Amino acid sequence: MADNALRALLRSGPAVIDGGLASELEARGHDLSGTLWSARLLRDDPAAIRDVHAAYFRAGAAVGISASYQASRIGFVRHASTVDEADRLLRLSVAIVREARDLVAAEGAVRQMLVAASVGPYGATLHDGSEYRGRYGVAHDDLVRFHRERIEVLVDARPDLLAVETVPDLDEASAILEALRGVGVPAWMSFSCMDDERTCAGQPIEDAADLCGDATAIEAIGINCTKPEHIAGLVTRIRATRPELPIVVYPNAGRVWDGVASAWLGEGMDLLPRSAVAEWFDSGVSLVGGCCGLGPAAVADAVAVASRR
Repeated sequence: MADNALRALLRSGPAVIDGGLASELEARGHDLSGTLWSARLLRDDPAAIRDVHAAYFRAGAAVGISASYQASRIGFVRHASTVDEADRLLRLSVAIVREARDLVAAEGAVRQMLVAASVGPYGATLHDGSEYRGRYGVAHDDLVRFHRERIEVLVDARPDLLAVETVPDLDEASAILEALRGVGVPAWMSFSCMDDERTCAGQPIEDAADLCGDATAIEAIGINCTKPEHIAGLVTRIRATRPELPIVVYPNAGRVWDGVASAWLGEGMDLLPRSAVAEWFDSGVSLVGGCCGLGPAAVADAVAVASRR
């Protein structure tokens, strides 16, 4: 089977993906209050999003993930957008990553830089922290319909891959896998986890590994928006269950999300511990990056570790 761009990257050795988008936008002074979160800037200030993507590529990221995590037709329509405008903004999220990639390439970067379209969980559109709980009480067919319509629009924008991320439970994972059938774009599926054994909905990560390992649309399993201290245990369990399955990890800064206050609580960290990043790579993790609270400095630091593997 010929390599696609994602499969080639996974096989080429340790590499680093980008960091948190919304938290970096906030660190740069942008107001992300409201239910659209970072997706609002697709409409109001797309250049701000491009600048963050470019900062991550300049820091050495091999994958830039689009601002479509919380974007959806139902979310934009709630804010007086039409379906056509919602779809335009979804496509724009992918085009912005490509624009940032091309900008950094024109500055002299010669390494591979892939454009990933983010496919976030249904719970992210609720803006109440549901993506860290799962079990929404939404029918399977409704979840499939929600994800399929968004995935079709994102695929039309021609990303190199789909980053299906922060999936809290296997019920939604199953719906997304059904929505991915026949799309023809490689994907990873990344889960949010409550500890070093279970998804945020409490299911064993081994069950998630089996689900992804049996899915032809999935090139790798991931763990993201999870505390860094849980990563090693989760990786060990995935490896023991599906040793052939590539792994992607991009933890958050170690804080806890308060869905009522719409804020991260706790001190957290600005950089991932180099010893932990080295351990993850040495245990067979293919791609490492950062999620909420980890910015370009964290990506550059992880690149320094990857360069020595």
